Amino acid sequence: MTTSAVTPTTPATDASSASRSRLHVLPVVGNPRPGSRTRVAAESLSRAIAQRLGGGLTPTVDLADLAPELFAATRPAVDDALRRLASAHVAVVATPVYKASYTGLLKAFLDLYGADGLRGVVAVPLVVSGSPAHSLAGEVHLRPLLVELGASVPTRALALTEAQLADLDEVVATWVDAHGPLLDAAAVRA
Repeated sequence: MTTSAVTPTTPATDASSASRSRLHVLPVVGNPRPGSRTRVAAESLSRAIAQRLGGGLTPTVDLADLAPELFAATRPAVDDALRRLASAHVAVVATPVYKASYTGLLKAFLDLYGADGLRGVVAVPLVVSGSPAHSLAGEVHLRPLLVELGASVPTRALALTEAQLADLDEVVATWVDAHGPLLDAAAVRA
């Protein structure tokens, strides 16, 4: 895994833009299936947020790739992913909805942080579910976990149903337009 950020394509024109151009957005995917639709959604939202903030996008942390190492005595790739998330400016933390909540894989990963392990990170919860009945899983379950770890969660979670994945770009653009001012303010503070 590499930690270098992709630089924005437009140069910064003022002090605020200059500081924001160093921002980076990290997608973290808690789906146990590699290359999942949750990952596609997380990367789409992360790209849109990075574009909105004039920042860079860092390579995805896909926990499916790290699962075999998660409970091992030594876990260099997991430790690297933990450092990358803790140093992200903005993190899209994505999970499919399992049993009306986030996955155990995501919980096991986030449990490796101590108190305030995500202090200074602006987190955006993203949940993908099969039914609109689970649309509050991000607000009721994932947001409190991220706040407990010290992350700032300035926006509502993006809750997607599997049916919405067909129009993912449009759904993401609508969400970013609606929540962009909150992300802008949080990114400046970060």
